[in-house]
Amino acid sequence: MAKAKKSKVKESGKGMPIDAFCAWDGDILVLNILGTPSAKQDVIGKPKGNQLKISVTAAPENGKATDHMVRFLAKQFRVAVNDIEVVFGRFNINKQLRIKAPKQLPTVISKQLAAED
Repeated sequence: MAKAKKSKVKESGKGMPIDAFCAWDGDILVLNILGTPSAKQDVIGKPKGNQLKISVTAAPENGKATDHMVRFLAKQFRVAVNDIEVVFGRFNINKQLRIKAPKQLPTVISKQLAAED
């Protein structure tokens, strides 16, 4: 399991650092996402402000793109699909996800968390 760390970055009052797209809440990784449906490939992109760009190939129909994104991210973080909770944004490009005890962190997330130390 990836190690949870306390953030030393100034927080917005809701537990998420102001200038970050991710933060730890115990062993749960909280991610702010800017989703792009109907993309050419599933990919974790670069941060944009306090969101992480994630593109998926699924069309934005009745939450199918979000469901596809959750399955894609489950593989990237090496967790079960049920370990990812969509807090808000199931039918929107702006989302927040909570990933329980990720076993692996993509590079862009590792760099963000290391910068907070």
